Parts: sequence; structure tokens; C-alpha cells
Amino acid sequence: MDGDGGGVTGDGVSLYRGLVTTRAIRRYTDEPVPDEVLRDILFAATRAPSGSNRQPFRFVVLTDGPVAQRAKALIGTGARRFWAAKREADGYDRGSGSQADSPKARLARTMQDYVDQYEHVPVLVLACYVPYRNHTAASDGASLYPACQNLLLAARALGYGGVMTGWQFAADDELHRLLGMPEEVQIMATITLGRPQGAHGPVRRRPLPELVFGERWGEAPPWAVDPEGAAFTAAGPPAPSA
Repeated sequence: MDGDGGGVTGDGVSLYRGLVTTRAIRRYTDEPVPDEVLRDILFAATRAPSGSNRQPFRFVVLTDGPVAQRAKALIGTGARRFWAAKREADGYDRGSGSQADSPKARLARTMQDYVDQYEHVPVLVLACYVPYRNHTAASDGASLYPACQNLLLAARALGYGGVMTGWQFAADDELHRLLGMPEEVQIMATITLGRPQGAHGPVRRRPLPELVFGERWGEAPPWAVDPEGAAFTAAGPPAPSA
């Protein structure tokens, strides 16, 4: 691969199409992700911008082997516990969730399958932040999360997919010990990757006028009109990412 990123051939999507069709992929085939694909995905991740170009992001990439299996088991156990509590608290099995074909019920099934199969995800990536100052700030993630988005978009372009969560919090100390990570390094996100069982496609979000304002809060400018064929989430509070 050269410095322009001319690496593994994917499905040929344009940058813009990739931006509007990259779904959260939680179901994977058993196919391993080749080393050259991981190289290209992580190369794209490391090209992301960061404050003063400090590049404080580090990525721990785990595929198989005893350390990878232990890390997946640690996060998977916490993920199942967290999802069980969220499923009950947010009523995923009540109301429309009791209808098997409803979006709410379908998402609950997908999430349950995801956490149940966590130990079998092909690739686990821990996105880490190396502090470079003596205090923390809410903006610290701004030097890390763009790299995570680059990673997911690169996976999409190369025919793979993934999803980012914060489930590492349930096993943070254990992961630090397992991986020999310095205490000051923060695991900021967990990303799983693999070949999708399903497919990417147009994502559903709120209508543009609900999200983009002009000179007065709550009032959309005239040009804030969704393109023809855009798909939307239901009205009300934001739905879980699909």
C-alpha cells in the first residue's frame, strides 16, 4: 500500500455514499479479517486529524490467541450484564417491543445476539487515548473519535463493518492488566469488526430540519431539506443506532 492509501480493493463506494450508508454492523460471518485488510483499515484510522497533530490515539487490535480470547470474554461478560439491565430499564420487551416484526423488537434481537456472540467476533479493537497534559477535559475525545470514525468508514469501503461501544468500562482494570497497559492510558472505545452477515445501506435518522438550525435556535434554514428517498427514525427521542 502506498502513502495515498491504495490498498485492498473493497466494494468501490464513493466517500459520500460511504458516509450515508455505513450502518452499525453487529453480526459477522466466521471469516477472519486478513492482515492486509486490517493494515489498510488501521492506516486510514491513523490518518485522522487531532489537536496540534499530537496523534494521542493508540489502537490495540486483537484477533485470536489466548490474550484476544480473554479480552473478548471480559468485555462480553460486561456487555451482557449491561444490555440485560438496559433491555429491562428501556422496556425493549414492552409496547411495540412485544411485536416480533417491530423495529424495537428487531433491534433487541440483534443486540442480544451481539452480546451473546461477543467472544466470537473476528476482530476486537480497543481505541486508547494517551494523555499529554496534566488535566482531563471534555474535549479530549475530539483527538480520538475522528480516528474511530475513519476506522469504521475504511472497514465499510473494504467490504467489512463494525460498531463502536463503550462496554470496555466494565472490565477496564482487568484489560489494563491483561494487556500491560500504562495506568494513565485510557480505553475510550471498543470496536468490533468483521464481514457483515447482512449488508450496509441507507441509515435512518431524524429529518434534517430537526437537526440543523439557521439564525435562530429551532428554526431550520430553507436549504435544510432531506434528499429524496431519505429514511427517518420515528418521532420522539432518538432511537438506538441501527
